[in-house]
Amino acid sequence: MEGARAALGAEAPTVGAEAPTVGAEAGGRWAKPGGRCSPEAAGGGAPRSPSPFPFPFRPYPIQERFMAALYAALQAGQVGIFESPTGTGKSLSLICGALSWLRDFEEKKKQEEARLLALEDKEEKQPLASDEPGQPDSKGSSGEPDWITAFVQKKEEQDMVNKLKEEQIRRKKREERLEKIRHNVQLKYAAKRKRSEEDETKRLLQLSKEALSEGAGAEVLEQLDHNEEELILAEYESDEEKKVASGLEEDDDDDLEEEHVTKIYYCSRTHSQLSQFVHEVQKSPFGKDTRLVSLGSRQNLCVNEEVRRLGALQLINDRCTEMQKNKHEKKSGEETEGKKRRVSRATCPFYSYEQMQFLRDEVLVEVKDIEQLVALGRETKACPYYGSRYAIPAAQLVVLPYQMLLHEATRSAAGIKLKDQVVIIDEAHNLIDTITCIHSAEVSGSQLCCAHSQLQQYMERYRKRLKAKNLMYIKQILYLLERFVAMLGGNVNQNPSCQAVSQTGTVLKSINDFLFQSQIDNINLFKVQRYCERSLISRKLFGFVERYGNPATAVRTNKENQRVAGLQNFLLTLQQGSEKEARTLQSPPVEPENEQLQAASPLMQIEGFLSALTNANEDGRVILNRQGTVGQSSLKFLLLNPAVHFDKVVKECRAVIIAGGTMQPVADFREQLLSCAGVDPARVVEFSCGHVIPPENILPIILCSGPSNQQLEFTYQTRDLPQMMDETGRILCNLCNVVPGGVVCFFPSYDYEKQVHAHWEKTGLLTRLAAKKKIFQEPKKANQVEQVLAEYAKCIKCCSQSAAGQMTGALLLSVVGGKMSEGINFSDDLGRCVIMVGMPYPNIKSPELQEKMTWLDKTMPRAAGPAPSRVLIENLCMKAVNQSIGRAIRHQKDFASILLLDHRYTRPAIFNKLPQWIRERTQVKPAFGAAFAELRKFHRGKSDTL
Repeated sequence: MEGARAALGAEAPTVGAEAPTVGAEAGGRWAKPGGRCSPEAAGGGAPRSPSPFPFPFRPYPIQERFMAALYAALQAGQVGIFESPTGTGKSLSLICGALSWLRDFEEKKKQEEARLLALEDKEEKQPLASDEPGQPDSKGSSGEPDWITAFVQKKEEQDMVNKLKEEQIRRKKREERLEKIRHNVQLKYAAKRKRSEEDETKRLLQLSKEALSEGAGAEVLEQLDHNEEELILAEYESDEEKKVASGLEEDDDDDLEEEHVTKIYYCSRTHSQLSQFVHEVQKSPFGKDTRLVSLGSRQNLCVNEEVRRLGALQLINDRCTEMQKNKHEKKSGEETEGKKRRVSRATCPFYSYEQMQFLRDEVLVEVKDIEQLVALGRETKACPYYGSRYAIPAAQLVVLPYQMLLHEATRSAAGIKLKDQVVIIDEAHNLIDTITCIHSAEVSGSQLCCAHSQLQQYMERYRKRLKAKNLMYIKQILYLLERFVAMLGGNVNQNPSCQAVSQTGTVLKSINDFLFQSQIDNINLFKVQRYCERSLISRKLFGFVERYGNPATAVRTNKENQRVAGLQNFLLTLQQGSEKEARTLQSPPVEPENEQLQAASPLMQIEGFLSALTNANEDGRVILNRQGTVGQSSLKFLLLNPAVHFDKVVKECRAVIIAGGTMQPVADFREQLLSCAGVDPARVVEFSCGHVIPPENILPIILCSGPSNQQLEFTYQTRDLPQMMDETGRILCNLCNVVPGGVVCFFPSYDYEKQVHAHWEKTGLLTRLAAKKKIFQEPKKANQVEQVLAEYAKCIKCCSQSAAGQMTGALLLSVVGGKMSEGINFSDDLGRCVIMVGMPYPNIKSPELQEKMTWLDKTMPRAAGPAPSRVLIENLCMKAVNQSIGRAIRHQKDFASILLLDHRYTRPAIFNKLPQWIRERTQVKPAFGAAFAELRKFHRGKSDTL
């Protein structure tokens, strides 16, 4: 069957013995596009032959080229870096190109199976030829007699045929089952009626229990004892003593498990991007016949309101896992349980195998996004989280967030198997940063002291009821916390906000040095990490604090809390100290979910740090950040080599596609990710296409000097000069006179944007700007972004409708790397001009960045040209620029001007890192007059056309 993996040509596949053909929807044949098509031809031109790919409408030539290149990469098992600007239909091209390949691959596989089975039948009918008598056994090249070699070969062939027969039977059963569900509505009604009957039975049972329990004080006391018992850790057995089942439960789930078919894993950054992709699949020609499953976190998929109310993801995960554990313990101990334990532990009513099996099949029958999946779970009284996981083996397309695919433990727990599968990572411009963030962790001194206090109190309360192994691990964790605080220069038994740090500053250490200096090198962190995961200690500790010690939730258990006022007061002191320090540090606002998580269960944060310490010594660093007090100080693990967590993905998968609207510069992907992961350079392919807009719809300009001939160079040394800020203001004043609608101006940082705004206000430039455009500033708080954007859009709409007014639109002052530089759509009048003030280089004084630069210089092969560390700085800057200027031009008929304010953009090393479709049309203007004339001509021409 390896013959099916014939490599295709650089352009489009051609009809032939080895090349697969596109199915009936595409006319059954590949049509070869007529050479490389220029972006100018994207909008029309001479009549073209029908597209070789099924598509909901006639694709642009660049979409056809994209799909052909994608098909070729998948067929050849390559790692592809694909760039297709926003507005060129990238999602639809990915869907139709990839699913065309998958359909052809499955068809070819079926034909190969049929051929082998037919061959086997033919051989069975023919009589076996007997050996010639009297001839001695001849020996083959392996030294074995020919009859042994023939026997082994025959057995291997027979095993393969048997496997093919089993696959055929399984596939046929699955197809029959799904077809039955698809067309037999009575089955759905029967299942729904059965669920209603079960609900009614449960309700009546509950009513009878409540009636019996009236006036029974003993039952109340028993319930209190039971609640107390729920907080106690169960007996723990390590891997050496018992093989612990991870991921799916094996004994009960056999009927839900299937063999994994060849599939495509599609992942993106956000929940909304994944939902949008699913909607594109629904609209595509593959929408009716594709078995698609959407995966998400328990936070997105849980339908148990009691669990959802916990809010924080980690708390939901732990509570869910605990409820499944209770269900299995209840099942195994139902007969032996005595009267004293008559009250059963909480289990999830949605975790029903029969209902999850029904939900699994419903998911496979019809394409559904996350919202539809949750609605189905509520309707069927089945858990969407587990039900969707059970659908993975039979699915053809699995849609999931980055974290679930890129984090190995999460991937394994979800039942994702990448062997010989296809992975498509969309919106991958920040892939390296994403992998680094997922595998980095930080804990503060306050969290360490708080966790130690909570765990110490927990151990003291339940010491006599905990098993020896639990006590051993708890003591190890307490020791680790004690040593971590000592590394920050503090004492774990004192209030962290009252302990001053003698030597402030930032220190970086290798993992081994940190372990030795903190005197924890004799502790097996792998075992401690495994214990934390499997014992659910953080969940138990959270329940303990919630009941006895956490001021935030004290109202729920007032009677219980009165008995442990001492613990509560101490924890309250810690929390107040932590909040005070947070205000002093002026750290970014914490989301309510994270606030609850950090205040109630800091051990969850610390578990992530312990996990990070199990990385190889050379792949990361531990940063000791010692501030004024121990509470303000922190320990952080920084991952230096993201390739170590990506190599399994590229090695196991048949093909990997890294795609995005703006992938330039791609050197980071090749060197930091793929080369370090051991990918053969010959396996890596790049594809970049132009935009669908005509060239006259975009005007990119690099401006080297302002209206007063001040050279534009926004370095750290010059950008704070009053003349530089004045020159920027004069440029904007001139532009606002000729640019209609919205102008978006990006600054390198929030601080600089505030500084410039304050300077303009002082000099009166702000008043001049406000006469033409209403001025908006990007907020730092995420929950205020939507409101600012809505007001910005409303202002532009009002100005465009009242042509007689002096106001011509709005000016939005944004920040590179902020909330509005990624994922926000400034199409049409919302972004007629995008301005980039200076070059947003990262802060090279950052210890983390300095360590990364040092690591690159030591690790990366030094080629001719600048050092790898210098290339990294330039690439980080240009990635941020490309993302920001890509906010405009969102569809074929859109138009906008782009202004880069800094003469350094003309340097070849910088200029060549701009996206090709922008670079090809960029004009360099040494003086402001010529640039202003071009901009006025461009926008007046477009206004006349409109």
